[in-house]
Amino acid sequence: MDEHARKTALRMIPYGLYVLTAESSDGEIAAATVDWVTQTSFTPPLVVVGVKVGSGTHAVMSKSEAFALNILGKGQQGVAYAFFKPTKREGQSLNGEAFYKGSTGAPILTNVPAYVECKRVETVDIGDHSIFVGEVVDAGIAQVPAGRPDAMTLTLRDLGEKVFYGG
Repeated sequence: MDEHARKTALRMIPYGLYVLTAESSDGEIAAATVDWVTQTSFTPPLVVVGVKVGSGTHAVMSKSEAFALNILGKGQQGVAYAFFKPTKREGQSLNGEAFYKGSTGAPILTNVPAYVECKRVETVDIGDHSIFVGEVVDAGIAQVPAGRPDAMTLTLRDLGEKVFYGG
């Protein structure tokens, strides 16, 4: 296989940007920018997210029964970059971003256009990322989009020509 072609082809898959948040039963909080996310079922509503094995986020997700995907909007590049770093909690903020606990107990960032809260229903451990499957049990939007909802979402492409993940 041509490794350059494989890497380039896989990088052609468009990705939105999200801040994945979770809190374990022992109080550990994780918050990380992720982009390997997709909806995988209508009934029940299921989403999947890929999380790097060995990361702090993976450790917390493995101990959590719920998680949230905080959907980043256009212009929130700073928020995306803030969660490329390890999670630091100060009162009711994570990496400088205000949050509250959602109905599942997962942290919800206050300043995002939308979020979904999920009950973790399955974990698939294959490769260097685990796939966490969550059933959407709650959701919220800051305001109804005027056009296509996906047009509001910050994408990996919005971070610049030299920022890639995957391939």
